[in-house]
Amino acid sequence: MFRDYVASILLIIGSAVMWILGVSDYGAIFFKLSWSLLCLALVFIFYKIITGNLTKKFIKDSKARYTFKKGILIILLIVLAFAIVQIWVENTESLTISYGIIAAGVAIALQDLFRNFVGGIVIAVSGVYRIGDRVEMGGEFGDVMDIGILNTTMMELKGWVDGEQPTGRLSIIPNSIVISGTIHNYTKDHNFIWDEITIPLTYDSDWKGAITEFLELLKKETGDLSSQADKEIDRLGEKYYLPRKVTEPSIYVRLTDNWIELHLRYVTDSRTRRITQDKLSRMLMDRISGNDRYEIASENIIVVGNHKVQIIDSK
Repeated sequence: MFRDYVASILLIIGSAVMWILGVSDYGAIFFKLSWSLLCLALVFIFYKIITGNLTKKFIKDSKARYTFKKGILIILLIVLAFAIVQIWVENTESLTISYGIIAAGVAIALQDLFRNFVGGIVIAVSGVYRIGDRVEMGGEFGDVMDIGILNTTMMELKGWVDGEQPTGRLSIIPNSIVISGTIHNYTKDHNFIWDEITIPLTYDSDWKGAITEFLELLKKETGDLSSQADKEIDRLGEKYYLPRKVTEPSIYVRLTDNWIELHLRYVTDSRTRRITQDKLSRMLMDRISGNDRYEIASENIIVVGNHKVQIIDSK
């Protein structure tokens, strides 16, 4: 507990020292330094009090607690900036034009920085994504770990890893992406996505029997998810214009030159897509391997005509 306030105590001591030195010839500067250090100490103490035991007592969810701390920090920094300006700038009216010119020059020189800052405000206000959301933006895919003033930090998924699994690498994305880029959020307002497994069967296979058997398996294994998806779609319909979507498992047939493709479509949780796909694939393989009516197709090359084959000994 005491260690959390060491910095504040040192700042208060520094403020007192600056106040004592204010009796010198440069008293005005020391007085301003004293007030600045005191403001910094008060902001630090207030932040520790608000985000300490009080936050843990009233906000149980760790994600909500983290977001609350971030919001309090940003507000206190803005208040501190205004306080410092009031301390050091005595006649603000006479400096208005100069500040405008300086601000315009800084805005041009640091336009990317300002875009990132505005993007951070847009994220906080609009909630385009939150801490813990699974998103894809700027060509990067991952789980949001931190939303800063200028950047968003994600735990990268996919990358060189096959499937939606963590690579262990952190991706730092500028917040300006929300202004001019496209954001794909996999967990905003709902937690399901549609997924498909494609099975190629030979034309000699009993494809109608396969459809019946595979569809029964899909309904059995994903029935609970389909029911949950129905409820979430109803909630989405209250917020957005969303025509009714079919969440029941289904199988679509596509004919090719070499085989019959069965596209097995089903609903799954966005965070466990690969696990669900792996489970279903294993169960489907058990059904196929244990039944001589189904045969997995593969691409074959048929050579027609008379061809002379000559084996040349390189020795």
